[in-house]
Amino acid sequence: IAALPQNVSRIYSTFDATQAPTLIAIIVAIVLAIAAIVFITEAERPIEVTYARQARSLATQGNSGSTKSYIPIRLNQAGVMPIIFALTILMIPTFVANFMTNAGTEWVRAVGVFVVKWMADAWVYGILYFFLVFVFTYFYTAITFDPKQISENLQKQGAFLPGIRPGEQTMGHLAKIVTRTTLIGALFLGIIAVLPSVVQGLTGIKTITIGGTGILIVVATVIEIIKKIDAQIGMRQY
Repeated sequence: IAALPQNVSRIYSTFDATQAPTLIAIIVAIVLAIAAIVFITEAERPIEVTYARQARSLATQGNSGSTKSYIPIRLNQAGVMPIIFALTILMIPTFVANFMTNAGTEWVRAVGVFVVKWMADAWVYGILYFFLVFVFTYFYTAITFDPKQISENLQKQGAFLPGIRPGEQTMGHLAKIVTRTTLIGALFLGIIAVLPSVVQGLTGIKTITIGGTGILIVVATVIEIIKKIDAQIGMRQY
């Protein structure tokens, strides 16, 4: 957001009438990217949970359906962290190689120059970036979501997933669902990460970028603010 006025000013100063259709297409793409980020950020896969004791007591009253609750599994469990991890990892080879280019030893300097040129290639950088974001999405999700612990907590609370045995089967079922939903989130984050480079390569306009970490952070922050405001309004009305 802070860089937006500067970017708009740069586009205005270098504006060419022949680029108008391209700029309109980029603006439309920005709106679509924001809409997609909101959709994926808020998308959830609900897993139905039934509580055994309440189900038995309410079943005698003919109202067993009211005991159902859900475990929400987000498509993007990792948020923006995989992109931050990937950027950090990608900075290390270039950072080290820049020091190596000033080394006194010839072969060390040659290796440094090779790495700098290699990392400067848009295709190499984009492929590595996408791959690292994909891998870190699974890694971070595995850290933050533990199917075994959730399965044990459900068992202690007398809850179960309909049609799934408590224990190992519940853990396996949760793990399978998380693996599938994370695939969607990982592909989405990878596409968002490399989107600015793809757009710049297709349009040739270097003064504007869309997607990436910036929009993810802004969208997540705005959504959180809206939820906080709604919660405060709800509490005040209550």
